[in-house]
Amino acid sequence: MTTAAIDTPDLETRARDRMQVPKQPEWPALGDAEKTALKDRIKQLLREQNAMLVAHYYVDGDLQALAEETGGYVADSLEMARFGTESDADTLVVCGVRFMGETAKILNPEKRVLMPTLAATCSLDEGCPAGAFSAFCDAHPDHTVVVYANTSAEVKARSDWVVTSSIALPIVEYLHAKGEKIIWAPDKHLGHYVQRMTGADMLLWDGACVVHEEFKGFALDRVRRLHPDAAVLVHPESPDEVVDQADVVGSTTQLIKAVQSMPNQEFIVATDAGIFWKMHQLAPEKTLIAAPTAGEGATCESCAHCPWMAMNALQNLEQVLRSHDQEIHIDEAIRQRAVVPIQRMLDFARERGIGARRDSD
Repeated sequence: MTTAAIDTPDLETRARDRMQVPKQPEWPALGDAEKTALKDRIKQLLREQNAMLVAHYYVDGDLQALAEETGGYVADSLEMARFGTESDADTLVVCGVRFMGETAKILNPEKRVLMPTLAATCSLDEGCPAGAFSAFCDAHPDHTVVVYANTSAEVKARSDWVVTSSIALPIVEYLHAKGEKIIWAPDKHLGHYVQRMTGADMLLWDGACVVHEEFKGFALDRVRRLHPDAAVLVHPESPDEVVDQADVVGSTTQLIKAVQSMPNQEFIVATDAGIFWKMHQLAPEKTLIAAPTAGEGATCESCAHCPWMAMNALQNLEQVLRSHDQEIHIDEAIRQRAVVPIQRMLDFARERGIGARRDSD
């Protein structure tokens, strides 16, 4: 069993160190009357264009609420795309980050896919450039390529399997049982968690999520001591010292279910704070505590909220419905290659009865 970081040239492999993490955007505050009027205009535009709004758990609560109010969907990245295949809408408006819009387009090529802004990318996506990743795969031709959903269409097109966090373990267990060696990209923390749980022979790409990497193990331990009856919920994109303190390690959907089903009154949550809107909606009587991202010597780029997710707002949602200038386009040759590993995952899940809706990312 081997685990290794990538060995491609530093300028290629450390792309995430060079990327510019945006500051949290400051949207003008809206009064209640202004917000209601804006939401009414968006609802009208959605109706006129036979458009459906799909939103990720990490975007602003106003967008999640609007999606549900208009017959859309609030979910993880895979289910957002899957929902699109079941919808008779002509247009899908994806509130999230760019790889989510791309996945929706890969699975729904006949539909127009819009986003409030195409500038909303992802540190995992940006930290895994397609050229460098393809060269790394070429250097290890005896490995099966497994990539996380948080990647570009080009990276997906180079892969054998696409996975989400809830289905990663059973798929890697399946490949390991067949004796296959695995290239894993891009999140090293999730990859290491999967490797520890399965014993698979994996080469790990050196990427990380700017939100989850900032959770601090020593600071979490202090918070746990202050709230000894709280359950600790951790997304596996977090570092080992955080994962090792968890009562539940799981996908966004699995963490939401834990808040609903566990008897604890308090929960310390180590994932993007945008998830609190859905948790509060489904379990309003529970107390949620954000896991710490700061401490002695810490520098906080995300403060438990993705700065790219924060680029989605009611204001630019209305704008894109009027202008259609933030549309996802994917080269058809790339799309045809990228849909294969995604469909392979969907078929695997269906055949084994893994995760219907709300049980994937």
